[in-house]
Amino acid sequence: MKIEHLGIAVKSLSDSDNLFARLLGKSNYKQESVEREGVTTSFYEVGESKIELLEATNPESPIAKFLDKKGEGIHHIAFGVENIQTEIERLKKEGFIFISEEPKEGADNKLVVFLHPKSTNGVLIELCQEKS
Repeated sequence: MKIEHLGIAVKSLSDSDNLFARLLGKSNYKQESVEREGVTTSFYEVGESKIELLEATNPESPIAKFLDKKGEGIHHIAFGVENIQTEIERLKKEGFIFISEEPKEGADNKLVVFLHPKSTNGVLIELCQEKS
């Protein structure tokens, strides 16, 4: 398991892309819409990990609700795993609560699942596995 990326909720992807390109000294390597989640993402490589900027595309999306409640900032920590199903079963046995136990297609060619923050000290945790 490794930290795959940090997800940061932003109000304006354009403004935040400009900020992070200047901060990191390079452009994003990918921008992608995930319509099912109502979000557009922008990815930056930072060493062996990534930064994922997330902008809501509709007012009912989880990112829009997060921004309304907490404002811009870190939304989630994503851990890369080899076998997402094995990790789901292991973590369920350890007593962790999932928002959904069924992996779904996420951005950046990943299968993803989220653990409920109530079981992870208030931090939204994402598990992600590279799709074959």
